[in-house]
Amino acid sequence: MEKNALRGDIICMLKKNGVLRELVTNRILFLMLLPALIFFLINSYVPMVGIYYAFTRFDFNTSLFNSQFVGLDNFKFLWKSGVLARLTLNTVGYNIVFILLGNVLAIALAILLSELRLQWFKKLTQSIMFLPYFVSFVILSVIVYNVFNYESGFLNSTLKSFGYESLDVYNTPWVWVFLIIIFYLWKNIGYSMVIYLASITGISEEYYEAAKIDGANIFQRIWYITVPMLKTTFVMLLLFALGSIMKGQFDLFYQLIGNNGVLYNTTDILDTYVYRSLKVTFDIGMSTAAGLYQSLFGFVLIMTVNYIIKKINDEYALF
Repeated sequence: MEKNALRGDIICMLKKNGVLRELVTNRILFLMLLPALIFFLINSYVPMVGIYYAFTRFDFNTSLFNSQFVGLDNFKFLWKSGVLARLTLNTVGYNIVFILLGNVLAIALAILLSELRLQWFKKLTQSIMFLPYFVSFVILSVIVYNVFNYESGFLNSTLKSFGYESLDVYNTPWVWVFLIIIFYLWKNIGYSMVIYLASITGISEEYYEAAKIDGANIFQRIWYITVPMLKTTFVMLLLFALGSIMKGQFDLFYQLIGNNGVLYNTTDILDTYVYRSLKVTFDIGMSTAAGLYQSLFGFVLIMTVNYIIKKINDEYALF
């Protein structure tokens, strides 16, 4: 009798508590999920304790949590020195260009490829454009250095052979604004193009057939059918990109620029600054402060953009 009563109480409790009922009903699935939860707990949440260092003047001669507490002094220094404003402007500015140009060009190329009728040429072109995505930034940096090196680079060797003066690209900051954008697009546009091409492939041919019957030409079919159908994919990629807009492209910037201080004003981003603060100056407090600012800014941005999109059209929001 007692066992039956206890069982009845447990069943009633589970019915009232949706979380417990879900855990018991899908216990096998939750057990399978447990290793992933432990992994993220150890690697993503436990390290958050290190946020404390953003408010300290870290001293290697003391224990981890005995460094001098300085409050917001690290953030004040970053702001008053102008470093934070420059890093934010560079990081956000580059990423906005990457996102806008990258998506627009990827959509255009995907549409062009989808309209090709020669399948072998279509596959060949797609493979050639996708190939740079697999080229590491280390290899890219070697190629760039051998092209733009002042003494023996391909560019200056060619200019000298035609009687022109050499160009000191590595000491010309404004040039790298365009070079970084070009190299980013060259490396990543093929990947985005494949995603949009897959979305175009999923569009029903019935829409195009109906448009042809109504007399729509190819440009009208693209504008009124293909482009609107890509809206969902574009919004999703946009939200994911905005979520990491403060991360920049560390590999791209650091491999191409390295520790060239001449180019910092136009190429230094938050990621490279944090890395350099740890590697060169060993300023853990300052680098942690910059990293915390980076994370909070990105979090607020993605929440704001998602809220705006949810108000406009709930179907396109991430959550």
